[in-house]
Amino acid sequence: MQNKHIGVFSLPVIVGALGFFVDIYDLLLYNIVRKPSLQSLGLDAGRVLTTGENILSIQMIGILVGGIAWGIMGDKRGRKSVLFGSILLYSLASLGTGMVATVNQYMLLRFIAGVGLAGELGASITLTAEILPKEKRGIAAAVIATSGVMGTIVAYFIYNRFHDWRLCYYLGGAMGLLLLVLRLRFLESEMFEQVKKTNIRRGNFFMFFTSRERLLRYLRGVLIGLPVWYVIGILVTFSDQFAKEFGLDELDPGKAVMYQYAGLAFGDLAAGIISNLIRSRKKTLLLFYGMMCVFVTVYFLFHSTTSLFYLTCTALGFASGLSVLYITMAAEQFGTNLRAAAAISIPNVVRGFLPLIILLFKGLRTFTGFVAGGWITGIIILTTGFVAAIFTRESFGKDMNFLEL
Repeated sequence: MQNKHIGVFSLPVIVGALGFFVDIYDLLLYNIVRKPSLQSLGLDAGRVLTTGENILSIQMIGILVGGIAWGIMGDKRGRKSVLFGSILLYSLASLGTGMVATVNQYMLLRFIAGVGLAGELGASITLTAEILPKEKRGIAAAVIATSGVMGTIVAYFIYNRFHDWRLCYYLGGAMGLLLLVLRLRFLESEMFEQVKKTNIRRGNFFMFFTSRERLLRYLRGVLIGLPVWYVIGILVTFSDQFAKEFGLDELDPGKAVMYQYAGLAFGDLAAGIISNLIRSRKKTLLLFYGMMCVFVTVYFLFHSTTSLFYLTCTALGFASGLSVLYITMAAEQFGTNLRAAAAISIPNVVRGFLPLIILLFKGLRTFTGFVAGGWITGIIILTTGFVAAIFTRESFGKDMNFLEL
């Protein structure tokens, strides 16, 4: 049962926020130190690009695998077990990454880190959604997500201060292990404990495929999140190439990522607050889709200076604040016996779609050119997400104490 006396800034929410901070720090750190770390391992410029792409793909595969595995575990063993196991795994992997001597070691440890990183956010939001009163769920999720994306900004500034990629990984691992101490005081969700005492099937991932209605619910949750990774994986990741096509001065993609995540921090917080004020997740989701369409248009049509381009990346980050909504909705859309499996796996399946989005972009730009390929990809992804959002049920204030049978 949900406790009316548990607040938005209670221990589970604060520690969940700190956990996601470390999670995103580690997840995006590779993007920031990819080039210098691979160069220090003796790779030339050509191999840095191809090997870097391979390691990133391996990390994303780990995230996809971890999303499903931690989701099943969260419904079978408990939300608390995922929060302990995931942070321990990626913290140790982060410490190990700081010690790598070969590319193969780097690749293996980024895969292991990816598996660990997959469990953090979904488990935190599932736990808080089950223990907090319904009117506080959205704000708590926004606090967790906002604190998390600040991890990218910290990673950027730490590397630019010390210029030591191994130190950055050591710090990430150390922060994660320190958080384990705080999590010793965590209590399991009472709602989950009640279901655990029954014979109801829990964490059966195949249940998503045994009901057409349930499968469509799950697929809509995935499709709603794709525009966020179109922004991150195409517009921001390749921002230096787009800037070149637009005739701008050389642009630092690492700085573009930092600005985008700064905007995302405020966007996540705004999305949580707005959804509470208007008492609707769905209307807020559609509002942020509208903002995203506007800022994508600005990205392609109005780019007179590099400073304006960075500002547009920040605005795109703000519009990507819909990410906290689709993850919260994933927890609210499914019963207690499948809630962790949904809330943990959906955002990681969305991440796992990134290579397919990039493949679509590559195919389109072959025939239309780099810029046209970018905005056509955006039209396809945004339209798909918008249609999925239209058919998604409102979940604000929904009673979480129900089961999937």
